[in-house]
Amino acid sequence: MKIKHSTSKFLAAIITSMSILSSVSANSTPLEPLNQGSSMKVIAIKAQDAFFKDYNAADVKKYFREDYIQHNPHVPTGLAPVLGFLPKLKEAGTTYTNHRLLQDGEFIIMHNTYNNAEAFGAKEVVTFDIWRMQNGQVAEHWDAIAPIVKETASGRSQFDGPTKVEDIDKTEANKKLIANFMQDVFFGKAPQKITEYISAKQYDQHNPMVKDGLDGLNEALAYLASQNNMFEYHKVHRIFGEGNFVLTQSEGRWNGKPQAFYDLFRVKDGQIVEHWDVIQEIPAQMAHSNTMF
Repeated sequence: MKIKHSTSKFLAAIITSMSILSSVSANSTPLEPLNQGSSMKVIAIKAQDAFFKDYNAADVKKYFREDYIQHNPHVPTGLAPVLGFLPKLKEAGTTYTNHRLLQDGEFIIMHNTYNNAEAFGAKEVVTFDIWRMQNGQVAEHWDAIAPIVKETASGRSQFDGPTKVEDIDKTEANKKLIANFMQDVFFGKAPQKITEYISAKQYDQHNPMVKDGLDGLNEALAYLASQNNMFEYHKVHRIFGEGNFVLTQSEGRWNGKPQAFYDLFRVKDGQIVEHWDVIQEIPAQMAHSNTMF
């Protein structure tokens, strides 16, 4: 469905522009220690370490299922291609930092940055990685990747900000809030309600092209409207959440090209107070038939 409202067009179109920027950040400093209370979160970190710290094939076999399903468009499905990729990662010295770690049922959601990541499109990239866990192993993987931008409109990076999961008892309410926000604003059902969803007191923006607050949003909106940018949201595939953090995984088109959109929202007192995103163009040719969703 095409987004009719200019605010909606802006929110998505401005996100997309970051994926084509080539400048990268020199700062990938780890944030505060993450909550790893559940066994699945601990396994997820160990699986990440097997790949991007130890480059250990035996541990990869331990933490990933042999019938591992891949949705990254450039990597064939199955465990064998993953194992074949390890020597290249080790040679390049590819490393990662995990900034946010969430769990929603059988799914683990990671907000990561990677260094020496030219194999992923730039020296430094930011990603959202989603893993479906099964019997203590990683069974399926989705992601979206974008270059890290050195200078941003808000002065914030694409990954800094609060990391602590709070308000666990509000998880389902917050997921419902974001589901309604997507329908009303991104799909144009009731775009005038945007100020009901986004806090006027605090709205910290991590999209590199947008300043903080509703004023920053309106300023960038005016520019995008003058450029007659067109954007379409077709489908929200999944909504994940834990406490005050909610991630949407969506599909659409921008500038005539199909895109995968990942939007992470921090919710406080029933309103959106912070936003991070990653967007990636869906290639015409993929390394498998699983799609990016």
